[in-house]
Amino acid sequence: MGDASDGDTRTGGDVSHGLVIGKFYPPHAGHHHLIDTAAARCDRLTVVVAASPAETIPIALRAAWLRERHPQPHVEIVAAVDDNEVDYDSDAVWSAHVAVFRAAAGDPVDLVFSSEEYGPELARRLDAEHVPVDPPRTRHPVSGTAVRADPVACWEWLSPAVRAYLARRVVVVGAESTGTTTLARALAAHYARRGGVWAATRWVPEYGRLYCEEKLSMARRRDPRLWLGDLDWTSEEFTVIAERQLAGEEAAARAGSPLLICDTDTFATELWHERYVGTPAPPLARTRHDLWILTGTAGVPFEQDGWRDGETIRATMSARFAEELRRRGLPHVVVTGPHERRLSEAADAVDALLGKGWTFTPPR
Repeated sequence: MGDASDGDTRTGGDVSHGLVIGKFYPPHAGHHHLIDTAAARCDRLTVVVAASPAETIPIALRAAWLRERHPQPHVEIVAAVDDNEVDYDSDAVWSAHVAVFRAAAGDPVDLVFSSEEYGPELARRLDAEHVPVDPPRTRHPVSGTAVRADPVACWEWLSPAVRAYLARRVVVVGAESTGTTTLARALAAHYARRGGVWAATRWVPEYGRLYCEEKLSMARRRDPRLWLGDLDWTSEEFTVIAERQLAGEEAAARAGSPLLICDTDTFATELWHERYVGTPAPPLARTRHDLWILTGTAGVPFEQDGWRDGETIRATMSARFAEELRRRGLPHVVVTGPHERRLSEAADAVDALLGKGWTFTPPR
């Protein structure tokens, strides 16, 4: 591999302090290999996430991703703001960068690990030894530049946390008996059939339905005659529903493809809170979503499965969803008609979303 530092155990002898620096914009398998290699060689390792606040991914988030992936007790991840320009021919610029690195690392550094051409010069300026780690990147042929240019092509090199951050999240919402679950499941299957990285495309079921079933089951232990309309609801219950829905979504995003399909979200939970509690919902846990697909009532006969309010309420709630999506300015499409048409319209909208790609501010 041409890698001079792929040892599997830490060296003995004098205590050694190693240093790894980078933007980690975003972290990828090559970065993790670099850190793991350095950690195996040092008694103590400092990893400095040196980045600009102007960059798209927050510095603190990048540091958190690295801490999750590298929990070794002798590895410290430090976030440092470094807004200095990049000019390897300028002594003044070098001095400014090194000052940031020294302050972040704290104690003197013995070893500098890197895969970059600037590594030897950085080590010299820190009075340390340079340890090259797979400079040709034969082990993990990926770079931050490549990830930013095409996250999908680099998906296999990304950790679960980074995948969850980058995944495009599409939410299917709608009133009862409008085919939201059917469409969410079918849409995920549609993209999974593409194969490759898309084979892992997942959909997140609606947690509120499960909660409702469990709530009614518990109530019927006291009175078997009770039905859905007899239940009382509190704001706290909707908070629980929103939090657990989000937890399921995050877990699926970490294990999935560049696309995640969600059957409902916090936006929908707020509207159901309004319906069942009768007041606006309190602030609920939320995450970023990229597109909402509203399943209209046209073309879908109302089916009473014992869990639904009724056809009149269905029309009212469908109009409420449409009204609120417009009011909040959320990117959305409305799909109507038979299932095949809904799936086709939804897939067209998702294709348009994916076709926009990902946008990152240039690294500083």
